[in-house]
Amino acid sequence: MSRKMTRQVRPIVGLMLASAMFCAGGVAVVAAPAPQAHAVSMSEYQAKVSNHAKLKSQLAGVSSDLADTILQLADLNDNQIPAAVEAAESAQQAAEQAQSLAEATTQRLQAAQQDKANLEEQIKQTGSDYDDAKAAVAQLARESFHGSSTSDVLDFVTDSTTADDFVNKMQSQAAVTRSESNAATDAANELNTSMNRKDRLGAIEQKITQLKEQADQQAASAQQAASEANAKQTALQKLRDEGTAKREKLESQKSQLTTQSAKEAADIVSMKSQIDSWNNQYNNSNNAAVNPNNNQQQSRPNNNTNYNPAPAPAPAPAPTPNNNNSGGAGGMNYAVPGNCPAGSGYCYGHNTGNTVGGAAYPSRQCTLWAYLRRSQLSLPVGSYMGNGADWANTARGLGYLVNNTPHVGAAMVFARGQSVGGHWTADWQYGHVAVVERVNADGSVLISEGGTGFATFPAWETISNAGAYQYVHY
Repeated sequence: MSRKMTRQVRPIVGLMLASAMFCAGGVAVVAAPAPQAHAVSMSEYQAKVSNHAKLKSQLAGVSSDLADTILQLADLNDNQIPAAVEAAESAQQAAEQAQSLAEATTQRLQAAQQDKANLEEQIKQTGSDYDDAKAAVAQLARESFHGSSTSDVLDFVTDSTTADDFVNKMQSQAAVTRSESNAATDAANELNTSMNRKDRLGAIEQKITQLKEQADQQAASAQQAASEANAKQTALQKLRDEGTAKREKLESQKSQLTTQSAKEAADIVSMKSQIDSWNNQYNNSNNAAVNPNNNQQQSRPNNNTNYNPAPAPAPAPAPTPNNNNSGGAGGMNYAVPGNCPAGSGYCYGHNTGNTVGGAAYPSRQCTLWAYLRRSQLSLPVGSYMGNGADWANTARGLGYLVNNTPHVGAAMVFARGQSVGGHWTADWQYGHVAVVERVNADGSVLISEGGTGFATFPAWETISNAGAYQYVHY
C-alpha cells in the first residue's frame, strides 16, 4: 500500500481528516485525498480555542509554571508536531519522487549509451552503409509468416534464398494493398532503422548529450529535495525532543496537582506525548516487523518482531468489568499491568494463541500495534487474531474475557462498518482494533492505534461513545 499524505489524528480538536478507516490484516487506512495546501477553517479554529479554554479551566489553581508546561506540551501534541510530521512526510515524498525521476533518466542515458556502442560495433562489422531497415523487414516477415497455412506465402518464404530476394517478394496476397516500399518503411519506423547508420549515430549522440544534461539537473534537484527532507526531519525531531523534555518535567511535578480535573488533564496530555514518542521509537527501530502485503489480510510471518515501546505512565485504575465471557477467563488485578511473560502461549488460565509473536501482522497495521502494546503491558495476545473486527470472536474462542466495558490495556474492537463517534466509519470488510490507554472521567477513552492511514505509528484519538464497542481484556 503506497504511503499517503495524512495528518496526525488530533482528538483534542475532534478532527478526522477522512470518513473511512479500515484494517486489512490490521491495516487501519484512512481514505485521504491528494495532498494539498490546508487552511484552518473557522470551525477548526473555534474547536482549538474551545479545547484550549477547557484545558485552562481544568488547570485552575495550578502554578503558572506547571500550567504553562502542560499547555505547551498540549500545543506540541495537537498542533506543532502533527504539522511537522505532515511537512516531513511531504518533503520525504518529494525527495523520493525526485530521486526516482533522476534514476529513470539515468537509465535512459545508459540505454542510449548502449545503443551507441551497439551501433558502432555494427558499423565496424558491416560498414556504415548497410541497410538495417531491409534486413529488419526480412526478419519481421520471417517471424510473421512462420507456420502460415497460406501456400503462396510459404512459397515466398521457402523460395527466397537471400534477404534481398525475400524483400522483393514481400507483396503477397496478405499485403496486396501495401507496396514493398511501404512495408519496409513501416517496419523501419518501428525499429528505428529508417535513417542510415551515420545519421542514427549522430541522433543517438545528440540524445545522449540531452540526457546527460537532464540527468545532471535532476540529480541536483534530487539532492536538494533530500536536503530539504532532512531539514524537515531535523525540525520534527527537535519538536519531539522538546516534547519529551516537557513530558519528563510534567511527570516530575505531577505531585503538585491537587484537583482531579488537573490530574486528568495532565495525564491525558502526557499520554498523548508518550504515544508520539513510541512512534518515534518505531521509526528508528530496524527490528520492527516488516511485511510487504500491507493491504492484504493477515498472512504468515517472515520475520520476528523485537520492538518494545517504553512503559507508559501508570494509569489510574478503573472498575473491574463484569465477566460476561462464556470462555470463563480467570481474574486479574486491573490496578497493575498484566503478568504474562513476553510471547506467552498460555496465560490467565487459557491459551493465548501466541505462537509466532507479532511477526504474523503486517508492518504499521492496527493488529501489529495491538499486539506490540498488549505485549508491552504483559497482557495476553495472539499471533493470529485475524483482522481488526475479528479480535473479539477470536479472543472468546481462546478463553479471553470480552465485554463492552473499557479498561486500560484492553484491545478495543471496531466492528465492520461501525460508526465511530460520528468522525469516521470502520471499513465494512476489515474493521479496526486499538488499545485503550486511559478511561477518562467523562467515560470517553484515549486509545493508541496503528494503521497506514495515520501519519504516525502509533497514532491516538479520544473516543466518546466507549460503551458501543467490544473490549478484549485478559
